[in-house]
Amino acid sequence: MSATTAPVIIAPPRPGLLRRLTRDPAAAAALAFVVLVILAAIFAPLLAPTDPFDNDLSSAMKPPGSEGLPLGADAQGRDLITRLLYGMRMSLLMGFAAVILGGGIGAILGFLAAFYQRWLDAPIMRLVDIMLSFPAILFGLAIAAILGPGILAVVLALSVATVPLMARIVRGSALVVMRQDYIEAARATGMSDLRLIWRHLAPNCLSAIFVFATLRFGQVILLGSALSFLGLGAQPPIPELGAMASEGRTFLFFAPHIAVIPSVAIFLVVLAFNLLGDALRDALDPRLRV
Repeated sequence: MSATTAPVIIAPPRPGLLRRLTRDPAAAAALAFVVLVILAAIFAPLLAPTDPFDNDLSSAMKPPGSEGLPLGADAQGRDLITRLLYGMRMSLLMGFAAVILGGGIGAILGFLAAFYQRWLDAPIMRLVDIMLSFPAILFGLAIAAILGPGILAVVLALSVATVPLMARIVRGSALVVMRQDYIEAARATGMSDLRLIWRHLAPNCLSAIFVFATLRFGQVILLGSALSFLGLGAQPPIPELGAMASEGRTFLFFAPHIAVIPSVAIFLVVLAFNLLGDALRDALDPRLRV
């Protein structure tokens, strides 16, 4: 193939991706649940029967199935359905912000490390190794000590923890793409580095980035809930799944539903994103296609 006729090879999600996902019952169920959760979070103001901050002490700690309270009420008499909808909304927003911010920075570092191996690969990957030696909880403690506990501290901690993981994934995928003939052909045409990365390198790494982002989203929600459970994230009365579970642990023996319901919601959301990420990896990997 001559240098002047080098094609632009892009690997978007292949046709039939949804059909391949729905062939697996577990993947189909996970996809349906994720879509349902996202829609419920988006339309929480329309679906919630009450305001998430309205309390009624006469209904405090009522069990599930009580009149007008299908999931019961918390210690302040707030409807748990409403709190759950808004809590999922907050958890998803935190996860989305952390994956976009941390994943974006990590992807840029990964592309630079793969493209400029001679100058940038070693320093970037050593920085990544250093960052990987610190757990996300430690980042949360450090940032909360500087900024104070709150949603911003959790988002920053989760973003910082996502950067090195995304950088490694993107670097590995980009190194494979860099060995392809069309990259050398594009170089021979005099294409600039930025344009080559944008038109050839990045599009062919999208599948790996998308799969990792889906898997990481579930992990981020779990870590964010853990930080909120420890008191570093959303502060009362803001509804967030981890914070709701933390509030309910005081009444675990008297009204276990206050802590159990948000904990089960965290489990189901994280499980759904993990199953969906695994299914996407299998569906987008040509080596696993029959």
